[in-house]
Amino acid sequence: MKKRTSFSTQGHRADIGDLTINRILPNRYADAVGPFVFLDHIVPKHQPAVMDSGTGAHPHRGIATLSYIIEGEDEHFDSAGNYAKVHSGGVQWMKAGHGIVHDETLNVDSHTETNRTHAFQFWINLPSKNKAESPAYLAIPGNEVPSKGLPNNGGWIKVIVGDYENLRSAIPNYSIQFLYHINLEPDKDFTISMKENIEVAAFLPTKNAMLNGAGFKAGEFVEFDRDAGEITIGNKLQGAIDVILFGGEPYTEPIVAEGPFVMNSRSEIAEAYRDFYSGKYGKINYQKLA
Repeated sequence: MKKRTSFSTQGHRADIGDLTINRILPNRYADAVGPFVFLDHIVPKHQPAVMDSGTGAHPHRGIATLSYIIEGEDEHFDSAGNYAKVHSGGVQWMKAGHGIVHDETLNVDSHTETNRTHAFQFWINLPSKNKAESPAYLAIPGNEVPSKGLPNNGGWIKVIVGDYENLRSAIPNYSIQFLYHINLEPDKDFTISMKENIEVAAFLPTKNAMLNGAGFKAGEFVEFDRDAGEITIGNKLQGAIDVILFGGEPYTEPIVAEGPFVMNSRSEIAEAYRDFYSGKYGKINYQKLA
């Protein structure tokens, strides 16, 4: 049985410096898809050699942030002493836990001749018990992201979060969750099955695609129902297409989000701000880390 589409929508602009950003989630129809409560699409763009692209040092609490870099070079600093750069194809994951300050900058990839940037940033909501844990961090180079070819030379699938068949991401799971990047060749299709009561959405970053026989345009976010069933992605274009498919089990605890914090109550939000302003999240030592 094919899963039914619940709704589709476009994002809204949320640019930072030289980066052109469409905020896809939350939107007017959905605040979350499984544990995912936030998605920014940094759209493909040719960039100057020197960019104004940093977010500046800022706090998080109660979530894990995940940056998936299609093109570019992403530099990460945080107050727990973590530092790394990942290049095109790589992933940065940071569990904020009970509080951390980080700074992240996306630039053109110094390892390639391209001057384009293209990336995604997700926030993954943590269960309440994990919101009180210490921060953690992972940097995954592009060649270590699990991937495999699709049947009949149809393209490939990368597992950014969760697992698919014999592929398993190194990113920790605190609930049932998945994030796949599917690349589909022309005149090919790919079908994936979803279990009952799993929330799932597709995002089409750059090109149109067919989802269960219906056409959707580039830039659309498409959410499906929670019934068990299949999603068939089809490509009727002349070139390959990309689809981001993500979701997981519903988050059943209260969600209260404000600014960079996602907690379970207003009092916890207030505490998150108090702890940040009192210095409990620490500071970034740029000189030591760089």
